[in-house]
Amino acid sequence: MKRLMKNTVSAIASCALALSAVGSLAAFADVTPNPVISRGCPAYSGANPATASAANDEHYFSFWTGTAPDYLAYDLSGVPEKQREKVIAVWYNTSAYDKIGPYANQNMEPTDYTIEVNAAEGGKYPEDGWKVVETVTDNLHGSRQHVVDMKGYNWIRLNVSKADGKTGSNAQVNFDIHNVSEGISDSWIFFGDSITAGGMNNCYGTGFATFVNRLDNRFFPVQENGGIGGIKSEDGRKNIDRWLEICPAKYVSIAYGTNDAWGSNTPFETYYENTKYMVDAIIAKGKVPVLPTIPFSTNADVAKDLTKYNAQIERLYEEYGDKIVKGPDFYEYFSKHTDHLADGVHPDSEGYESMRELWAKTMYDRVYSVSEPETTTAPVPEVMTVAGDANLDGTVELADAIFVMQSLAQPNKYELKIQGRINADVDGQKDGVTANDALTIQLYLLHRISELPYRPQ
Repeated sequence: MKRLMKNTVSAIASCALALSAVGSLAAFADVTPNPVISRGCPAYSGANPATASAANDEHYFSFWTGTAPDYLAYDLSGVPEKQREKVIAVWYNTSAYDKIGPYANQNMEPTDYTIEVNAAEGGKYPEDGWKVVETVTDNLHGSRQHVVDMKGYNWIRLNVSKADGKTGSNAQVNFDIHNVSEGISDSWIFFGDSITAGGMNNCYGTGFATFVNRLDNRFFPVQENGGIGGIKSEDGRKNIDRWLEICPAKYVSIAYGTNDAWGSNTPFETYYENTKYMVDAIIAKGKVPVLPTIPFSTNADVAKDLTKYNAQIERLYEEYGDKIVKGPDFYEYFSKHTDHLADGVHPDSEGYESMRELWAKTMYDRVYSVSEPETTTAPVPEVMTVAGDANLDGTVELADAIFVMQSLAQPNKYELKIQGRINADVDGQKDGVTANDALTIQLYLLHRISELPYRPQ
């Protein structure tokens, strides 16, 4: 039985929205995909080769673990040469981004290492012929991005000589290689306090990059977590310049304010000046600042003057216009979802997952979607929001459940469009499109359930 649940946005309204978005975000309308090219490629390691493939699988909760000195090498010879002439090699660890603040920690972090390339043929790990392209000593960061010229080379290697400042200690990382041959356009770093630290690590739940990829499979951004527990805007101001020196990311989020507002630790004007300094530093480096609001809190010491701190963010929005990307409105979101605040300040695991998803959806709307703006003369199609309508024919039927299963089994042949992905996520879990969504659609059509648990908005 067909169920029709249409919510049609008129072409006129859609056109007005599209023109508004292009006008306000023209500075950001140039996002060239920088996809991961190392996913599942042959991976090699010295002391612990069994975990090498965990560094470049689709799971960020699995890691390569080596005992320094040790290496992690990838054979990229199977990747077309044009897609690896220039790359970003980025490694991720779960340590604090930097060793400042009361909660600084270092846990199996590469501290002395080199990035190396090799022109040897693929298929067999080369013992010789490695060329060092970057050397890092006394690293204090929980992740790093390195731009590497790989033209003429087939292999890349992370060669760790010390972990946590010592030989004989374990190093543990995920290691991705992204194609930036056409320029660095889809690389992000998220600076902030403990809320960012807890929310933007890509190995806890679904990461920002994965959420973006679910919306549009052309993109899989680099996403460093620059969150550090216990710090304020003053700490961000003191360190932003040196952080930007080592990070090639194009988009830089600044998310401080909770600790500034906690007990009104920082005067409003000082918070504004600190944040403005960071915005200016980012722009001076040719990067794009992204500024979300400070999350709502039920803690009285935080909440007392929180709206006044967020007013400073609104002030910066007005002053900088389209030079700043407006990040998610976490104040509004958590004011409506206080059940996801674990202690009144920090989100619980579901709250953090929602934050990452909101980041992806907001940035997709405000950054990615305007990379290919509609012309003023082109017709704007109706946007069909129909819960369960995976194939976008305007109805819910068995064909939608079949299409979901086909897309999961053969994504290159049966591609879910962006709106189809939104429509198909109906099992109430908000976990992307899975086989359970296909089952839910079937149960609905068989009248085993009276309605689809989650209707897209």
